[in-house]
Amino acid sequence: GDVIHRMLTATQYVAPLMANFNPSFSRNSTVQYLDNGTVFVVQWDKVYLQGKEDMGSFTFQAALHNTGRIVFGYKEIPVPVLQISATQHPVKAGLSDAFMILNPSPEVPESRRRTIYEYHRVELDTSKITNMSAVEFTPLPTCLQHQSCEMCVTSELTFNCSWCHVLQRYL
Repeated sequence: GDVIHRMLTATQYVAPLMANFNPSFSRNSTVQYLDNGTVFVVQWDKVYLQGKEDMGSFTFQAALHNTGRIVFGYKEIPVPVLQISATQHPVKAGLSDAFMILNPSPEVPESRRRTIYEYHRVELDTSKITNMSAVEFTPLPTCLQHQSCEMCVTSELTFNCSWCHVLQRYL
């Protein structure tokens, strides 16, 4: 979607490996995707780090299944991820989600203040990302499977639902 605020791109991501990659460095580098209706896969194939091409090429992918399962696969990781510099670009691996609310600004009534709420993040231990490795995320049950807030609050599953004053509903 539209990038409404730059911080949303820092707080909303599915990242098998986020770094300062330069897919245009080599004619052999590609970023490809496939969607067969049950799984959406993005593959970074033989991509190099900007300014650090001598480190070698990286090949990895993210597979998002329609069941909610997510798999990160790492084929070629030529150097430990901890050695990748975050000076030019953040280095991350994991999942993060957030939402933004526009509130009237008290100082200027006709303007709106953007507030970003990051509500969930899973960071991978990047020391575990190596050649021929994989990480699998499996979804847990959520309140979204219930048809009403009351069903969620009275559910025997332990969601620890509570009132969210911002959204004016139970979560």
